[in-house]
Amino acid sequence: MAIPSWKIAPALACGNCVVFKPAELVPASPWTLVDIIQRAGLPPGVLNLVMGPGATLGAALAASSDIGAVSFTRSQAVGPSVTAGIHDRFVEAMTARMKTLVVDDALKAGTEIGPVVDQRQLDKNLSYVEVGKKEGARLAEGGGRLKRATEGYYMAPALFTDSAPEMRINQEEIFGPVASIIRVRDYEEALTVANATPFGLSAGIVTTSLKYSSHFKRHSESGLVMVNLPTAGLDYHVPFGGRKKSSYGPREQGSYAKDFYTIVKTAYTAP
Repeated sequence: MAIPSWKIAPALACGNCVVFKPAELVPASPWTLVDIIQRAGLPPGVLNLVMGPGATLGAALAASSDIGAVSFTRSQAVGPSVTAGIHDRFVEAMTARMKTLVVDDALKAGTEIGPVVDQRQLDKNLSYVEVGKKEGARLAEGGGRLKRATEGYYMAPALFTDSAPEMRINQEEIFGPVASIIRVRDYEEALTVANATPFGLSAGIVTTSLKYSSHFKRHSESGLVMVNLPTAGLDYHVPFGGRKKSSYGPREQGSYAKDFYTIVKTAYTAP
């Protein structure tokens, strides 16, 4: 709900019509969002919901000459990097927390992680667990399929240790509950490792040092930088977007949304 909401709102506010094409496997929340906006009194034809596979509909929308702009977002998992001094304590704490995570029906009270969306994605997630092990990383926790009373594609979140920056689990987008830890000597190596990826949507540092936090905010090759905060989530009034393969074109949200959803025109009138 959050991502389409923050895209649709400024587009409509700037006077545009919107064609909303969500992921075909999760139609309920997009339909509900559009229904709410329509019932609020939006004129017919201003906000349009199109359901179907992205390989065909997404390509058709992107190639259409009737579409003035296309905003496309995918999620990205970003793993933490720690320095050698706290590595073992961090792994111990991370492993202990993962053992207590509640994986179950997303509508069930107390659930912290719901099921994977479908069998294809579950198979992909599990295949990356095997990739990590074959490349030499150690599976410290989770990584298998779970059975619950409610039928679904449940997976125990996986945690890898002893991983290297060049491993596929650290260089490719898995879109699943898989995290890996890379041991580094110091802050400088941690920054180098964090930037050594083709992606750059969100990055974070956990520190009590103003020196390191300030340096990281300036030198992180990421569109979003967090200090002592999760790497997901931001306010709607600030620019949103990544760097490298994580983003293309102008930023979205905040005052930058006007750059995406409007066109600048220069006009002259003779006296």
